[in-house]
Amino acid sequence: MSLTRRGFLATSAAAASMAFDRPASARVMGANERVRVAAIGTSRSNSGKNPGQGATLAINTAQLQGAEVAVVCDVDDVHMKACAADVAAKQARPPAMEKDLRKVLENKDVDAVTIGTPDHWHAPAAILAIAAGKHVYCEKPCCHNPREGELLVEAARKHKRVVQHGTQRRSWPSQIEAIQRIKDGEIGRVMSAKCYYLGSDRPSIGKGKAAPVPEKLDWALWQGPAPEREYKDNVVHYNWHWFWHWGTAELGNNGVHTIDVARWGLGVDVPLRVTSSGLHQRFDDDQETPDTHLAAFTFANNTQITWEGRSWGAKRPGDPACQVGFFGDRGSLLINGTGYVMYDLQDKEIGKGAAAGDTRVHLQNWLDSIRGTAKLNAEIEEGFKSTMLCHLGNIAFRTGRTIDPAAPKPKDVETLWSREYRNGWEPKV
Repeated sequence: MSLTRRGFLATSAAAASMAFDRPASARVMGANERVRVAAIGTSRSNSGKNPGQGATLAINTAQLQGAEVAVVCDVDDVHMKACAADVAAKQARPPAMEKDLRKVLENKDVDAVTIGTPDHWHAPAAILAIAAGKHVYCEKPCCHNPREGELLVEAARKHKRVVQHGTQRRSWPSQIEAIQRIKDGEIGRVMSAKCYYLGSDRPSIGKGKAAPVPEKLDWALWQGPAPEREYKDNVVHYNWHWFWHWGTAELGNNGVHTIDVARWGLGVDVPLRVTSSGLHQRFDDDQETPDTHLAAFTFANNTQITWEGRSWGAKRPGDPACQVGFFGDRGSLLINGTGYVMYDLQDKEIGKGAAAGDTRVHLQNWLDSIRGTAKLNAEIEEGFKSTMLCHLGNIAFRTGRTIDPAAPKPKDVETLWSREYRNGWEPKV
């Protein structure tokens, strides 16, 4: 249950050659064969009017060439039916509906699954799916705690499944181009990357009260691997993000995207040192995670990533104009959305680029990899490395410690490295 720079990277190198080998028992798909996908988790906004990320995965998959959404699965009947209707409007055949993901995984006609559940379900559901022989698209963050991520990578290697992480910027043409220009040395030796999440104005989640479970919701199955708690009226379907029991804070929720791009551009993996400072400032409510957060990650090649998150107020004048900035000894490169701009040391623009990018191109890369015609852009090991930085930042915040991943872990860090599970739901490889 430990991650060290030397041990983790050595294991990664040994496993890399296995990543895309197919066992004899796997169904080898033709280059033009349709992949039958089950969408596990079909979330919608708190109002129920708009698709959330889980439902968006299903709707986008239904629109892609060479794919069919065969099943939609959710513990909320209303959300599941709404997603099924949205999917049916995008493809020739309507999908089946199933509440329990275990029954979905028993379906031999399902080749692959997307996982758009709450964070506490990501790794346990993915590990179950991999063991059942399914290829997996796992939303970010890929795990609720570091140990789950280690098990998830291990499961992907053991069963030789194609597992894509939902850090979709890895598939955006403009991001690929920007990172290549960094690697080509166009802004010189890059020494730091700064990441920002300053784009939301989240409302208070209030103070929850015990309430009857809505008839549409299977509360026990929603909790799944997490130890059981009573139902309160301010948890589902979005506010769970801000409780450590189910969520990973804004750092895991949105920070993982920009931290992944920063790590990609700097070419770094496991940090030497992690520090973190945060507060819950804006509202007097039940939120446990910080709404104002700073985290810093120092690496062996004398580079650093910093992340700043403020989720209680939308971007204001004076805030950074980018989501990720790279700073080198010959210039800088700033990424915002699907575009980027490069500057020299005199702040003169020396290059820029922009191109459309969304989740569909990332899903298509996953489907093409399943059919053996492409290499994954965000293979699960890469996704776990970026997710791990978020966990280390959260652990540093929660313990008040400076974290060295290679050092023996104090008891409070060890406690947060994994979690307790409800009996029978412990993830196993």
